[in-house]
Amino acid sequence: MLNSDGNPPSAASQLTMTPDVPAVTIVTPCLNAAQFLEYTLQSVLQQDYPNFEFLVIDGGSTDGTIALLERYAAAYPDKMRYVSEPDSGASEAIAKGFQMARGDIFAYLNADDTYFPGAIGMAVSHLADEPAVAGIYGKACWIDKDGSLLGAYPTKAFDAALLGRECFICQPACFVRAAAIRAVGGFDQSLHSAFDYDLWLRLAQRYTLLQIDVLLANSRMHAGNKTLSGRETVFREAIGCVRRHQGYVPFQWIHGYSSFLLDRRDQFFEPLLPSFPKYLVSLAMGLWVNWRHPVRFAREWCGVMSPAAFVRRWNASWIARRTGMQIR
Repeated sequence: MLNSDGNPPSAASQLTMTPDVPAVTIVTPCLNAAQFLEYTLQSVLQQDYPNFEFLVIDGGSTDGTIALLERYAAAYPDKMRYVSEPDSGASEAIAKGFQMARGDIFAYLNADDTYFPGAIGMAVSHLADEPAVAGIYGKACWIDKDGSLLGAYPTKAFDAALLGRECFICQPACFVRAAAIRAVGGFDQSLHSAFDYDLWLRLAQRYTLLQIDVLLANSRMHAGNKTLSGRETVFREAIGCVRRHQGYVPFQWIHGYSSFLLDRRDQFFEPLLPSFPKYLVSLAMGLWVNWRHPVRFAREWCGVMSPAAFVRRWNASWIARRTGMQIR
């Protein structure tokens, strides 16, 4: 195992645990991430908060990532440490970083995402003002591979029930009390993509999170982004998490997955295109996934697929266009 200073990862941290300036740990998992990693490193290490540690957990990169980590670790020896060894993916890397963490506030930032200046201090300030919440999440921007703005991440006020329908928490803009993460069992390392969503769902069963009206992070969207390049895994794992933690998978997840299986659109750069076949497949899939609640899903599906919507989707289908059997 490599460490920036030659010591084991459990070496004493420079963090000081004080009520006025609570310690924060930021973890970044990476593997062959040299294309974007330097932006991430700079956005963390240039934060003005006085009491944080930055742990980079590398999975054995071969693309120049290690040289980059060595350079930054040498320049910021009191803030940054890294380890490099094979792992099974981001969830294992983050869990490893969490085990090493000394902070009582925890966050992780992917190797292609970035913080806004002052993000850590702003997050800590809001957590100090709201001692009853387990964590906070701020607003965030989507940026492209060149760093240009794509739009605002659609964050929403915290609602445990709504969270089962959509993931409205932007992961890089979220800071959580480490004690709360431990209390719900930490990170599920069996998941490869939806481990953050899984954590939010488990936290929501016991705690409240708080949305704050402050820009904290950028989430970079590009072809190599794990969310887009592994879309089927994202859907499959997210649906499994919702079913496991809430017992019922709403229409939005089922329809999104059904649509992806039929047209393979990433539903970000290539928006979801509703169609009659997709609605039919979503009905079959939803009844199968929600086999314990078939009536509930059928009612939800019918609520979306109103008579007027049925006519529109049928008339737009290739069967109706090819046979001329359109409904007037």
